[in-house]
Amino acid sequence: MPSVAIVGASNDRRKYGNKAVRAFIQRGFTVYPVNPREETIEGLKAYKSVLDLPEVPDAANFYVAPSVGIKVIEEVAQKGIKQVLLNPGTESDDLIARAEELGVTPVPG
Repeated sequence: MPSVAIVGASNDRRKYGNKAVRAFIQRGFTVYPVNPREETIEGLKAYKSVLDLPEVPDAANFYVAPSVGIKVIEEVAQKGIKQVLLNPGTESDDLIARAEELGVTPVPG
């Protein structure tokens, strides 16, 4: 079963970070919500960092500002996640360049 970390997952059902959690669950993915301020999201345990995940997911899906993403991409690489999906508003030239430097494949949305 494919797995995905949702970085910037949210309990606010109006936000894309929540809609993504629900959409990936519906598609049969193992979903790891990542949000340092939440305990659970949509009934799933939320993780403070991608470094806390119990496995290496197939991809990380970003729903955070580029200024946050540039910090999180370091942890994504350290965890061994090979692909990051950059949704509209999350990408920046610096973030894409840093992902590539770290051996993580950025996929702009």
